[in-house]
Amino acid sequence: MSALVEMDLKMELPTELDPRWARVAARDRSADGEFFYSVRTTGVYCRPSCASRLANPKNVGFHATAAEAEAAGFRPCKRCKPDQSSRDEQYAATIAEACRTIETAEEAPSLAELAEAAGLSTFHFHRVFKAVTGVTPKEYAMAHRASRVRDQLSRSASVTEAIYDSGFNSNSRFYEKSDHMLGMTPSDFRAGGANNDIRFAVGECSLGSILVATSAKGICAILMGDDPDVLVRNLQDRFPRANLIGGDAEFEQLVARVVGFVEAPAIGLELPLDLRGTAFQQRVWLALREIPAGKTASYADIARRIGSPKAVRGVAQACAANALAVAIPCHRVVRSDGALSGYRWGVERKRALLDRENAA
Repeated sequence: MSALVEMDLKMELPTELDPRWARVAARDRSADGEFFYSVRTTGVYCRPSCASRLANPKNVGFHATAAEAEAAGFRPCKRCKPDQSSRDEQYAATIAEACRTIETAEEAPSLAELAEAAGLSTFHFHRVFKAVTGVTPKEYAMAHRASRVRDQLSRSASVTEAIYDSGFNSNSRFYEKSDHMLGMTPSDFRAGGANNDIRFAVGECSLGSILVATSAKGICAILMGDDPDVLVRNLQDRFPRANLIGGDAEFEQLVARVVGFVEAPAIGLELPLDLRGTAFQQRVWLALREIPAGKTASYADIARRIGSPKAVRGVAQACAANALAVAIPCHRVVRSDGALSGYRWGVERKRALLDRENAA
């Protein structure tokens, strides 16, 4: 190392070497709550995202909590109010309450009712709800109702009993929505997908074998592994009484598109998907699709994004339940420290997918 470089390094301030300073300089909202910073010349402490004029780093100190900053003699900034819940935290709590209202209501509340309870205008509530959960209030209500229907159909003595136990007041209202909710008739759903055609084919890519299956609504499974026979058995377990039909030459082109996306993520994968999961799982999966290629998010980030900041374990379980590899990019979810965690199709495949996206 040259003497000039050594001199430059010695002249750099400790604050500028701290990775937290870069987040303050970028006014990184995702850092809010992780730490606070104080400014000796003003005597205040702030959130990392504070919009106030950027302080001279030589006057800046860092604190793990607001209480720690106040114990050091600093007062809360009047602009970003670090001693109060952040706006994002307030919105997350508001939307979480709205989600509970939807989930416990016999009839789906109207947008106006939800907005009034939240103390927001209908336009603002709708925008905030979608920003937090990734879906509109109506889409969330439909996903929750679909989850209740699937659960009741599995447990009720008859389809009619399941319809009323799910909160529908008439058979006609249910059958208007049943195909969208289930992807098949309720009787076929109770029979394990009987009378439904699932087309599938197995291909090969650099990450091993890959199975792609479609229903009438869209791609319903993308499975990866080392053994093609195991992938087919997994598909049979997922749709135990459906008509599994091997793909023809035209279907092979669809598999080739998915393989192409695995090999070169930058090309994108804009295909209709048949998502089958609980309301919570669908909220997580929709949030995962919002993560850009080449970027990652932690399980805690996703939990906050869907308005359930304490549901970190639930987010991890939803990722594990995802049967649409790469299309629902659960490989972009990492631990809070950035380390790779478990992946349904193997951590090495997860690392390879992320490396390709970063190189694109």
